[in-house]
Amino acid sequence: MSHSAARRVGRRRTLSYLSLTAVVAGALSLGAAPPPHGSPKPPVKTPVATGWGGAVASVDADASAAGIEVLRKGGNAVDAAVATAAALGVTEPYSSGLGGGGYFVYYDARTHRVHTLDGRETAPRTADKNLFVEDGKPLAFADAVTSGLSVGTPGTPATWDEALRSWGRKSTRDVLAPATRLARQGFTVDGTFRQQTADNAARFRDFPASAKLFLPGGEPPAVGTTLKNPDLARTYDELSRKGLRSLYGGALAQDIVRTATHPPLAPGSTRVARPGKLALADLRAYDVKHQAPTRTGYRGLDVYSIAPSSSGGTTVGEALNILENDKLGKLSQEQYLHHFIEASRIAFADRGRWVGDPSREDVPTRELLSQRFADSRACLIQDDAVLKSPLAPADPRRPGKGCAPAGKGVDTTYEGENTTHLTTADRWGNVVSYTLTIEQTGGSAITVPGRGFLLNNELTDFSFSQANPAVPDPNLPGPGKRPRSSISPTIVLDRHGEPVVALGSPGGATIITTVLQTLTGYVDRGLPLVDAIAAPRASQRNAAATELEPALYDSALRGRLEAIGHAFTQVPEIGAATGIERLKDGRWRAAAEPVRRGGGSAMVVTPTR
Repeated sequence: MSHSAARRVGRRRTLSYLSLTAVVAGALSLGAAPPPHGSPKPPVKTPVATGWGGAVASVDADASAAGIEVLRKGGNAVDAAVATAAALGVTEPYSSGLGGGGYFVYYDARTHRVHTLDGRETAPRTADKNLFVEDGKPLAFADAVTSGLSVGTPGTPATWDEALRSWGRKSTRDVLAPATRLARQGFTVDGTFRQQTADNAARFRDFPASAKLFLPGGEPPAVGTTLKNPDLARTYDELSRKGLRSLYGGALAQDIVRTATHPPLAPGSTRVARPGKLALADLRAYDVKHQAPTRTGYRGLDVYSIAPSSSGGTTVGEALNILENDKLGKLSQEQYLHHFIEASRIAFADRGRWVGDPSREDVPTRELLSQRFADSRACLIQDDAVLKSPLAPADPRRPGKGCAPAGKGVDTTYEGENTTHLTTADRWGNVVSYTLTIEQTGGSAITVPGRGFLLNNELTDFSFSQANPAVPDPNLPGPGKRPRSSISPTIVLDRHGEPVVALGSPGGATIITTVLQTLTGYVDRGLPLVDAIAAPRASQRNAAATELEPALYDSALRGRLEAIGHAFTQVPEIGAATGIERLKDGRWRAAAEPVRRGGGSAMVVTPTR
């Protein structure tokens, strides 16, 4: 499907999943950011905005406003992305921040090229495959999460620094200024923030710096109150003066290492917070990786994403290749979901066997993305039967002429779900799709004293042990190794190299299925972007049962899919995507999640009147 054809289909489609007409109509006139100064009361959240001069979509209105402020002052999409991310470190500290990492995908409008940065956290150089093994047995996940042992070298500050140096127009001080002001003045607590705080209150109470910041008066902050983070404001000021790389040396690096290796427990706490292995040498040695993006041709479009160490680009890409020969736009909703579920199951089976950190593992990225391999897997899908999980992987280097043989499969490794995604665009046509994380909601729960940010628990994304002795696991811990991720920041170009849509989502391993379902909804089913984002979701990750959101679980579709062999479990929500599309007349349309996780915020520099 061409770019123009996809747009025509999207315009004539009705809101086929959720009735969002009133929400969308109201948002068109409310998409601009408020003046940069004033009270800490946040801008109104709206899920879609259309206009000129650039756009930002994120989970938070204050963060989107920070990006718009930088765009209005002459910054480009890269500057706006860093400004938005830094503000999310204030308002979404349980999902992102200086103590985490992520993956940055950038489209350069001048060269029509896509670039990526791998800013994933790394394991200490002293780590080995038994990092999470104790007394001969893998640690319980909960014991590993809230510990220094789960803390990897943060990659986020280095990612911001590299992005600004490579493609930005503004200084570090300029792009951190909105977030610094927001941390100093405070932001208004909403229901989602309060609930996430309450869910982590027991962990936060065990660490004095976390309790002081997130539990004022000993309890989660009330909705409508203002939460300030003066320690983070001072940290941002320091990074503005000394540069973002200063986090990897000197006093700030020493504070991070001291906190990870000697978790500062509250007096009287009974928690066993295992010490980490992070060292100053690990921080000094950290590098962001410039690497080629993954590229998948789909319906005449080019789908670009992040290559390993994330599995996002290869797994979404393989699933799209599997679906390439299916006429998804003409299938019934039941058959569309069936094919989407089965393609996801197959792609996850191959992901588990083959994807890890390519600096430590032999990852067949090119072969995983070959159409020949996808065709050898697509023939497994039957219209009237369901594949059994865990499905065995196949060897992409030897796809053969027929369907891949059966064998032993492995279950999907658990990944924390509270990542965050942002998408930006500018007046020159540049686009950024950026997903960042500290892994679990609240990360390790350990705030660096005096610094105002939480440390990640990203190393728990490693496999704790080899699940199936017969199937090698490329995601076991190792020295300096990056744990496998499911982060899938995506940019889609037309055949002329012009941007069509960019998107991504939080959600741990469900990121892959969220991006896949949103893309196929937009491209194949003709849904407007905000509707594709809002559509009720399914997520199959090579498990016995497919997860469904309530709108699908309670529908007649579930019964019809169960009749051919599907099994389902209900979950409250899956993902919370944001995206931006380029319209034919040159305007940008930003779209964010309307409901999930409290809804997101789409803004443009100059709204359409």
